[in-house]
Amino acid sequence: MSLPTKPQLKRYAGLFLGAAVLSFGLYNVHSQSSITEGGVLGMTLFLQHWFGISPSLSGVVLDVTCYLVAIRFLGRSFAKYAIAASCCFSLCYWVYEQFPPVLPSLSGRPLLAAVLGGCFVGVGVGLVVRSGGASGGDDALALVIARLTPLKISQAYLFTDLVVLLLSLSYIPLPKIACSLVTVTLSSFIIGRIHGSGKKVLVQQGLEQKPEGPEY
Repeated sequence: MSLPTKPQLKRYAGLFLGAAVLSFGLYNVHSQSSITEGGVLGMTLFLQHWFGISPSLSGVVLDVTCYLVAIRFLGRSFAKYAIAASCCFSLCYWVYEQFPPVLPSLSGRPLLAAVLGGCFVGVGVGLVVRSGGASGGDDALALVIARLTPLKISQAYLFTDLVVLLLSLSYIPLPKIACSLVTVTLSSFIIGRIHGSGKKVLVQQGLEQKPEGPEY
């Protein structure tokens, strides 16, 4: 097995940095203020609230499940970096859990929490996607849905987010769910901007591959 090249090492560094930023925001903002995300990220917070399952565990289980389904329908080309990003997220979140939150609770200011949390998620996921990985099982699941249904990829993401937000109504008041919609919208915008700025770099490095699933 050959050693990773310099561009590949930079890619892994981007995956780790993105995962660190993402898990920091989820632990210090989302979980402390009951502002949730959609998709797999929101589901980990849902499971943590009702069943006491740490996102460092549930995140891996949910992501691996989505990856296995995606491999069945989309192939294996995306799997390596996606799994690496998922493992980095779980490791970073576990490290943060060993210490008290470093940010003050924003539970009394849900809109501010939604904006700040959306920024952390957007930057973190954006860095992961820019590095050619997947932010989690959300990406794989959305690609599968878009492949098997008439939905576009953006509609598939929205569908999974709305399902999780509806489930989250079981423990999060409606006004905070509305703030969560702000988080989802803001994070999606930031992800798109960061991914767009990094795609050209990946192409120049020969790291960008033609997607096997539907186009955005």
